[in-house]
Amino acid sequence: MNKLIVSPSPHDDNYLKTSEIMFSVCMAMLPALAMGCCMFGANALIVTLVCVGSCVLFEYLCRKLMKRDNTISDLSAVVTGMLLAMNLPPTIPLWVAVIGSFVAIVIVKQLFGGLGQNFANPAITARIVLMVSFPTYMTTWVKPFYWHDFDAVAGATPLAIPQGEPTPSYLDLFVGNVSGCIGETSALALTLGGIFLVMRKIINPAAPIAFIGTVGLLSFIAGIDPLYQILSGGLFLGAIFMATDYATTPITTSGKVIFGVGCGIITFVIRRFGSFPEGVSFSILLMNVLTPYIEQLTRTKVFGAKAKEADEE
Repeated sequence: MNKLIVSPSPHDDNYLKTSEIMFSVCMAMLPALAMGCCMFGANALIVTLVCVGSCVLFEYLCRKLMKRDNTISDLSAVVTGMLLAMNLPPTIPLWVAVIGSFVAIVIVKQLFGGLGQNFANPAITARIVLMVSFPTYMTTWVKPFYWHDFDAVAGATPLAIPQGEPTPSYLDLFVGNVSGCIGETSALALTLGGIFLVMRKIINPAAPIAFIGTVGLLSFIAGIDPLYQILSGGLFLGAIFMATDYATTPITTSGKVIFGVGCGIITFVIRRFGSFPEGVSFSILLMNVLTPYIEQLTRTKVFGAKAKEADEE
């Protein structure tokens, strides 16, 4: 065997393929999905299957129409479908979920060139489009195990509970025994998925820690219960699975920290002063737009390179 390598770098043949990375992300989302199905019943599973199936179908048809190589085997469409479903209420009409899949795959992903070319996270963007277009469907929540008590179907998310009414305990918030989207309620399940991804070296924990930590710190400074704010809403889902997206977040560790802090600040401001009780989706989308500037600010200097000197007059 010739040990002299004369081909261009990189020379590491142990790198993970895209399909392997996406498969790991799917596995990491399973605890949160399982908890969502446990709390909200068969509807959660049906919505997830519809989102995944329609995302894969739209990707296949779109690539076919554009006469490009098909990419459904890389599992990125499956990840997008699962993420979208986890950001939807369990009682969402299925046709609304299909529209969200179309927005995520065709408009946000494929029209910009496909995987790695999109400037924004497809699932987050689709959720925001659905939130603006179908606010009633996107803000209709049910309580966990609602099929056992038809007098208690309607329920507010922890961040939308009117002042003066009883709030969920920390344990309920941590386990996921609260109203909300399919995959956002259980901080425990999402944390398990995040630990798995970190151990597999799929994600860097810098952005999630900076994101969650910033929301907690600002809430403490503002005199708001920081633990309640951290465990409520889609903070863990957004921080672990969407603020770590390869294509739409900075590459450098310092850039990831800046991205996470920025997301945390925007989330806190929207929660505290905005008309929406939750700001995670908007914060990630806004920081996605700023990612190229963050990368330019934090890019590393090439070893041995010197700054270009100004031309002498």
